[in-house]
Amino acid sequence: MNRNILIIALVAILGGGAAFFAMSGGGAKQVEVAPQAQAEAETETVAETSDAAVSEITEMTLGNPDAPVKVVEYASFTCSHCGAFHREGFKELKANYIDTGKVHFTYREVYFDRAALWASMVARCGGEEKFFGITDLIYKGQRDWMGGGDPVQMADGLRKIARVAGLSSDTIDACLEDQDKAQSLISWYQANVEADGIDSTPSFIIGQDRVAGNNYAKLREVIDAQLGN
Repeated sequence: MNRNILIIALVAILGGGAAFFAMSGGGAKQVEVAPQAQAEAETETVAETSDAAVSEITEMTLGNPDAPVKVVEYASFTCSHCGAFHREGFKELKANYIDTGKVHFTYREVYFDRAALWASMVARCGGEEKFFGITDLIYKGQRDWMGGGDPVQMADGLRKIARVAGLSSDTIDACLEDQDKAQSLISWYQANVEADGIDSTPSFIIGQDRVAGNNYAKLREVIDAQLGN
């Protein structure tokens, strides 16, 4: 899909516009985009601001920046396979490689649906200090806050998680209502997935290698090879 149309569509979703996504099995497919007239009216403005917006987004990382192996994970907060990895394999990755200084880890969000964008905005609401803690809570409670896919239930579930993480209701609402931040995140997401050719989650970029899926054993094999083990 055209980058600018995607931005318009997802921002329209946050504002209750005509665009929407159908969620299924932790993934999603687009079934309708914003009306063409609206898209044409807004495309020029979006194009002018998208590059600047991308540079404003903070990369969320863990570990030693000088570690010999760089791992970038692309994941969606609504992806069940991503949830499984973060509840299981990620703990081993962190203990065995990130905390030991062997891997510098970067987490990049993917927005295949509106709830994934909302969850990202909530996770980033507490800044870098709280990001991975809130991410952990979102994945641990994934089945509960996603429920049956009702937007109100999902938003309320994410607000509850953020409150557990110590954020105030006013802070949470301000984060979720920040349309400029939403647009910036979508621009950033689209630039990343286009650059790295990401079409599924979770996907990992390990140096020059790519690993798709939540198979920790395969991830470990590629990392060990790059470490010379």
